[in-house]
Amino acid sequence: MKKYHVYGMGNALVDLEYHVDIDFFHSNNIAKGLMTLIEEERHYELFRTLGLAQAEKMACGGSAANSIIAVAQLGGKSFYSCKVANDSFGKFYLKDILKNAVETNLEEKTLDDGQTGKCIVMVTPDADRTMNTYLGVTSNFSSEQLDLDALKNSQYLYVEGYLVTSPSGREAMIKAKKYAQENGVRVSLTLSDPGIVAGFKKYFKEIIGSGVDLIFCNESEAISFTETKSLEEAREAMKKYAKTFAITQGAEGATLYDGKNFLQVEPFAIKAVDTLGAGDMFAGAFLYALTHGHSFADSGRLASLASSSVVGQFGPRLDAQQLVAVKKKIFK
Repeated sequence: MKKYHVYGMGNALVDLEYHVDIDFFHSNNIAKGLMTLIEEERHYELFRTLGLAQAEKMACGGSAANSIIAVAQLGGKSFYSCKVANDSFGKFYLKDILKNAVETNLEEKTLDDGQTGKCIVMVTPDADRTMNTYLGVTSNFSSEQLDLDALKNSQYLYVEGYLVTSPSGREAMIKAKKYAQENGVRVSLTLSDPGIVAGFKKYFKEIIGSGVDLIFCNESEAISFTETKSLEEAREAMKKYAKTFAITQGAEGATLYDGKNFLQVEPFAIKAVDTLGAGDMFAGAFLYALTHGHSFADSGRLASLASSSVVGQFGPRLDAQQLVAVKKKIFK
């Protein structure tokens, strides 16, 4: 029996969240609704404007980290490979991820000098989230951060698409995928963000190669990645890249492909407060359910309720008690 249900790899970012109005984007030249990579000076500039101490929430994050934490909170065993620096933010990150019952490659005594990555999350009254991300040392994530023993002892590898932006990240993605497939570990991948898909499509296709077991994406990412014009066309084209996949559709629920049939997952109605982390939560809850013997349809139902629940509050994650309550509603 495998030790871990899911082994994740991705960026390690300390999430700092703020409420802003839409005019803030115009006055500070920020593209609303997207994840934008920024340089060191720009991230200092935004902190001077927003106020570092005025952040309403601070948590260990990164897209895949949020998913892996959800697996652990639901009762699964998970491992996360990432990179932080030997600074106050890196030490906070390590402490926070361990507090969430996730095992990791990180050890305080071996952390490199530099700056830990940060994600400045700006939430507007329409519940949309805009992210400006300074990667810091996570931009140098590489194969050195992989723990192959932990990967070999996992049911699923979960790869964050944001890693595609750096040569060392792409090399690590390819190495982990190859090692997983050689050792009977299923491979799942998230496409992460429409802008990342548009800019790095060529590399995504190289990494996917002859295919992966499971892809997570939203409707915009699926259409962009497959270069189609509709969800119907995109979901057919996705079969070329993955044995199974899940395409989230916001308030419309999700479309799943279980390898034979398309399944529609109904949404759970909720007043949106903050859409940050919805896709991450969907993937984490889905992987938890799959690795605990549940069907594709039931995994989708758990993921749909969990992601709807996170949209109904401020912040990218639920706490463990909230997630256990969600699980009980689906798996009584």
